[in-house]
Parts: sequence; structure tokens; C-alpha cells
Amino acid sequence: MLLFITVLTLNVWAIPADDLLTPNINILEELRKIKIMETRMESMEKELERLRTENTAQAKKLEEFHVTMNDRKIKMDEIMKQNEVSKVAFSVSLSSSNGPHSSLQTLMYKHIFLNTGDGYDANTGIFTAPMKGVYVFMVFSKAHGSQDKAVVAGLFKNGQHEISTYARQDGGFIGSSNGVSLLLEKGDKICVNLYPGYWIFDNEHHHSTFSGHLLFPM
Repeated sequence: MLLFITVLTLNVWAIPADDLLTPNINILEELRKIKIMETRMESMEKELERLRTENTAQAKKLEEFHVTMNDRKIKMDEIMKQNEVSKVAFSVSLSSSNGPHSSLQTLMYKHIFLNTGDGYDANTGIFTAPMKGVYVFMVFSKAHGSQDKAVVAGLFKNGQHEISTYARQDGGFIGSSNGVSLLLEKGDKICVNLYPGYWIFDNEHHHSTFSGHLLFPM
């Protein structure tokens, strides 16, 4: 309203005094034009405010989109990293015969076919679980048959017996195998021990092997 009065005043002052008294000046028409201008300006202000609101909403949506995409990227990176870490598998063989011994002996499988994840240590014969999960292990043992000696090797978890391979006959080659799935915590240790008084055979043809892999993490 202030704008209307101001414009009206300016228009009135801009009109010569003589013209105000002449029929050439239509004050009502001038007032109508001013009102139209005022209405248009108000409409423009409303449109500007609408555009500002719309722009703010669009900026918020864009920010939310960036946050969502960033969260998805972080999750994808975590999945890829976990998938990379969860690649755990090993397969080894003795490469030479062992035993008999007077006490329990941990077998050190020296020939490495595969050691993905570096969980198996050939210097100790021990596999250390890099993460919690379900693991599958297989033990294959071979030996020469003898009346007084058999092949008896056991899979141990943290020093506790889990399964064994056992075979015995008077002559010829004998073999035995066994496997098991175990739930391991990170840092749990798995090895194959040869029992006292028994033996196991191997050579460059890799008859006696020890293998394992992570089935799925938990």
C-alpha cells in the first residue's frame, strides 16, 4: 500500500497543475494502471519466493542424494574388503616320511600347493584362523603296511583332538582320510599330530596332505 501511495504521489506531482484541470487527464485510469503495476510486482515477489523455496528443496534433495550415494559406496567398500579378507584356503603335503616317535609330534607339511590368506605356517605346521567362521578341513594319510606300525594322525584344534585318520595292515601301501567342519574363532589354531609309535609316508608324489578353507565367515 505504501508503494501505491508513493507512486500515486509521484504521478500527481509529475502532472502539471493546468493538466489536472483539463479533461485530457483521467486520474482513475492512471490509478488503475498503478494498481496493475502493483499487482504485477506482488505476483513477481510471490514467484521469486516460490523459486527460492523450490531451489532450497532441490538443494536439500541433492544433498540427501549425495549422502545416500556416499553411504552406498562405504557399504560396497566394506563388502569388497570383507570379500577380499574372507578368501582363505590352503593345501599342503609332507613331501617326506615321518615317525615313529616316542611322543606326539606336530606334522610340518612343507610343500605348499596353496596358501591364500597366509593362514598356514610351514615352519610350525599350524593353521591360524584369520577370522571367525566355519572352516572345512581334510587330512589324507598314507604309509607302508607293517605288522607293528599303523598310520594314525589326528587333527587338533587348540591342542584338543577333533578327528583322526587310522589305517593298519601287514603289507603294501595303506591310506586313510577324514574331514570335518569346525566353527573357529579368530586366532584358533589347527594342526595335524602324529601319535607316538606310528608313522606316515610321503615323497615327491605328495601322498599325505592337509587342506582347509573358510566355508563362510560369521
